[in-house]
Amino acid sequence: MQLSLSTWEEVEAYLGRSTAMIVPIGSTEQHGPNGLIGTDAICAEAVARGVGEATGALVGPVIAVGMAQHHLAFAGSITLRPSTLIAYVADYMFSLARHGFRRFFFINGHGGNIAPLSAAFSELYAAASLDTSASVPRLRCAQRNWFDGPEVGRLARELYGDRLGSHATPAEVALTQFLHPEAIKHVAMPPVAPTRRRFTDALDLRDLHPDGRIGSEPSLATPEHGRALHEAAVRDCAEAWQRFAAEP
Repeated sequence: MQLSLSTWEEVEAYLGRSTAMIVPIGSTEQHGPNGLIGTDAICAEAVARGVGEATGALVGPVIAVGMAQHHLAFAGSITLRPSTLIAYVADYMFSLARHGFRRFFFINGHGGNIAPLSAAFSELYAAASLDTSASVPRLRCAQRNWFDGPEVGRLARELYGDRLGSHATPAEVALTQFLHPEAIKHVAMPPVAPTRRRFTDALDLRDLHPDGRIGSEPSLATPEHGRALHEAAVRDCAEAWQRFAAEP
């Protein structure tokens, strides 16, 4: 069930069954020579919708722009400041909390969102703790990276081994190829350079990784891999979602 494709009466009826919902969150950033700029949002939204279809969960609109300042030296990348993303997430949840939602399960597609999301949750918890009038809703939040599930992890290692890397990975590129075969890019790439150290700002990332890949060989991706990874990610995230939704 997708919030965007539902009426307010359908959402109200859902609230009669559950006060928990799924929120996909990604990023709009470069993904190497053959990766789509929308990869992180595309993947998170597809996995979230799959979980919703499998479990009957309500899925909110994808947050498609995340914290990606380190990619801004590559054309087309967009970022929110960490503080902006924290405020955005808080407004998103408080808007829905006004209607009765109390549990938010974020399916995340971008590593740069992990810290701001955790900070956003802490801000919400602090607001409730500091409110002596008990007017601030008490929410419960969790985040799950679709690419970190046990089944996805095993499959990605089997398919790509030490060429998986950490950005513009063949796993995420394969998932977008499965979801959007019309947008597959065929690009010749040299062997990826070894990762020397952690990057800092956008220019530092571009200096260290000139074509945008970080330790990865995304030319290994295929749509068939993407189908298998999507199915594994939905199973991983559905299991985590059901545990979260059932917590007392």
